[in-house]
Amino acid sequence: MKKLLFLTVMASLSFSCKAQDWALPQPQKTGGKPLMEALSERQSTREYSDRDLDEQTLSDLLWAAYGFNRDDKRTVPSANDKQEFILYVVLKAGVYVYDAKANTLILKAKGDFRAKTGKQDFVAIAPLNLVYVADLTKRDAAGAIINVGYISQNVYLYCASAGLGTVARGWFEKDELKAALLLSKTEEPILTQTVGYKK
Repeated sequence: MKKLLFLTVMASLSFSCKAQDWALPQPQKTGGKPLMEALSERQSTREYSDRDLDEQTLSDLLWAAYGFNRDDKRTVPSANDKQEFILYVVLKAGVYVYDAKANTLILKAKGDFRAKTGKQDFVAIAPLNLVYVADLTKRDAAGAIINVGYISQNVYLYCASAGLGTVARGWFEKDELKAALLLSKTEEPILTQTVGYKK
């Protein structure tokens, strides 16, 4: 029991302290609650614990959000198969881009930028904020607004199944967020989403 507790604490510490690229464990694509139960329990949460997610949970969550479930097809639909989104992952240690093919987080900026992802106080407390960024060379922002809903709903359903809290948010300072994420002129944040354990 003590060994299991030690390993859990060490995994949590290594996860929260990473400020470099790192390969995530392979996502677990089985299990979870039945769909109708997840739908029944889907809700928005605005009070979070600061407890970190473990790497397996993060991997499973990102795969559910915007991973590949076939060679070149994702877990969400995309009009004309543009797959225009870049999934930014904002943690205590830094800002990352999710590379779904390699199941890896690519470091973009070191440091805690969670507070830059929204105007609500809880965004700086919750361990994870996702930012859905549209590549405007593939689709305009207006068209991307439709597709982002699919990603966000996948996150809601995963969180309901895994006992996590989440809320999708549109209240953020766009220029401040673009600067924090080091976005180019052709990258536009469309929606943000907080994930963590409920307080």
